[in-house]
Amino acid sequence: MPDRSGPGPRRVLVLAPNWLGDAVMALPAIADVRRAFPAAHLVVAARASVAAVFDLVPGVNEVITLQHSFRADVARLKAAACDTALLLPNSFASAWLVWRARVKQRWGYARDLRSWLLTRAVTAPAGSRHHAAYYQHLVRELGIQNGPLDAVVDPRPSDVADARRLLTGRGWDGTSRLVAVAPGAAYGTAKQWLPEHFVTLVRTLVESDGATAVLVGGGGDAVTTAFVRESLPEPLRARVLDLAGATSLHALAGVLSLASACVSNDSGAMHLAAALGVPVAAIFGATNELETSPLTRGRRSLRLLVHPVECRPCMLRECPIDHRCMSRLQPSEVHGAVRELVEARR
Repeated sequence: MPDRSGPGPRRVLVLAPNWLGDAVMALPAIADVRRAFPAAHLVVAARASVAAVFDLVPGVNEVITLQHSFRADVARLKAAACDTALLLPNSFASAWLVWRARVKQRWGYARDLRSWLLTRAVTAPAGSRHHAAYYQHLVRELGIQNGPLDAVVDPRPSDVADARRLLTGRGWDGTSRLVAVAPGAAYGTAKQWLPEHFVTLVRTLVESDGATAVLVGGGGDAVTTAFVRESLPEPLRARVLDLAGATSLHALAGVLSLASACVSNDSGAMHLAAALGVPVAAIFGATNELETSPLTRGRRSLRLLVHPVECRPCMLRECPIDHRCMSRLQPSEVHGAVRELVEARR
């Protein structure tokens, strides 16, 4: 148990997960730490690919961006002068890092042969559970009370203003309903709804609903987003804005915050949209929605879209057969979910 008789930790370091979705799912546990030690200076250390999201998390006082140099990372963590570290990654490397940085108290799961590097080593829970619950289990076993299983990210006003300028510069009229569409997924094509289905969905959103679709994702998703946009008739393309690879995390948060809804594969964009309070239609195929469903605020404004087949969730990167979990989920079903979310928000 944390020592409640004394002043508690003065400077707490949280080592964050390395993927955007995992980082967002760790936010309930980080919020638990914030409530447990209200007077502490809370530092989050994260890889460059996700560090910026913690700038937008309430209660985080400082963000350290880790580099690809172990020596430089050790120096940065030493300079932060934290007395307690919570390790959310399970890796040996993360424990070695904070040990070398001479953080006095080092807390984490007893995984990857690293228990001897930890001052508090918690046995990992057995069985399947949501990733956010997995992180909260760790802090609960450390004597920290769990709060709600909610993830909260608040965009800065400047990010929203910049996003509005970006969107209008790409052709948005500033008034038509925005629907964010994230057709990519970093894990592999088994997580991706068929691009042809996204084409049909986007066409319906633009042509029938009068919406403007904004395609979002990282640089690796640009081929997919370009395919979706270029597959549409020329007159409709003006209402489809392709921002894949063109936004920082701050800018993406601003863009998503302006959307009436987001439809996405199981991806980082899906988790970020939910944490921003945007209604989410989440498409799951190869992955397990019971473990990685988005944490919408208060568990509201969420539609999980799953086509039940005998082989899912397989957790494979590529489907070895006919991708039936995704091919059989029809655009009309996804469109109906998006429409319900938009109408409910209105």
